[in-house]
Amino acid sequence: MSAFDDLNLPDTDLARSATRLARDTESPAVFHHSVRTYLYGRLHGERQGLRPGHDYDDELLYLGCVLHDIGLTDEGDRDQTFDVDGADLAAEFLSGLGLADDRVEVVWDAIALHVVSHVARRKRPEIALVSAGAGIDLGPLGPDGPPLPEEFVARVHTAFPRLHGAAVLFDTIVDQALAKPHKAPPFSFPGELVRQRTGERWPTWRELMTAEPTWNDYDGYGTSARADLAGD
Repeated sequence: MSAFDDLNLPDTDLARSATRLARDTESPAVFHHSVRTYLYGRLHGERQGLRPGHDYDDELLYLGCVLHDIGLTDEGDRDQTFDVDGADLAAEFLSGLGLADDRVEVVWDAIALHVVSHVARRKRPEIALVSAGAGIDLGPLGPDGPPLPEEFVARVHTAFPRLHGAAVLFDTIVDQALAKPHKAPPFSFPGELVRQRTGERWPTWRELMTAEPTWNDYDGYGTSARADLAGD
């Protein structure tokens, strides 16, 4: 019995095509993380009382999960942050297979928002559960909840071993950004990982706002000016 049968992974034509794309272009560690994201996202949904095929589209959830890190491939390494690059590549791929535009949009949102969990959780389940599943697979980044069932985790890790997943993700994101610094702007998720690797100091808000060209918003701005603006 394959892992897809044992763990009840979606087996539609689109799901199989997306799986092949992720498996053939991602490192094994990232691919395994992507599939585990679906399994843990689906479990998180079950714990919230969400039923696949009734409360959300299980195929769309799987497509969003298995492709959510496709931006960390050579094919996906473009000129945006890796999450947006991945969303663009996934949308192009799925559109090419005939997926309707409204369904492609859901997958795009799920991938582009997966590192912005506080936004993703406010969106429809197919989007929220991608972010939740990815966070659960990375431990402390996941939503609060009861511990995962040990037997289920053992089955998942046997079928899709971790292969140092968190470390590989960190290095892949940072390596992309070091080669193309515009992929990791200050205060972004990739930017923070680059800062942790390099030890570089980020500019402060005031430094950014007073760099050239500037609108001079800080000129003459002190305690009395702040009080005036506050209406004191």
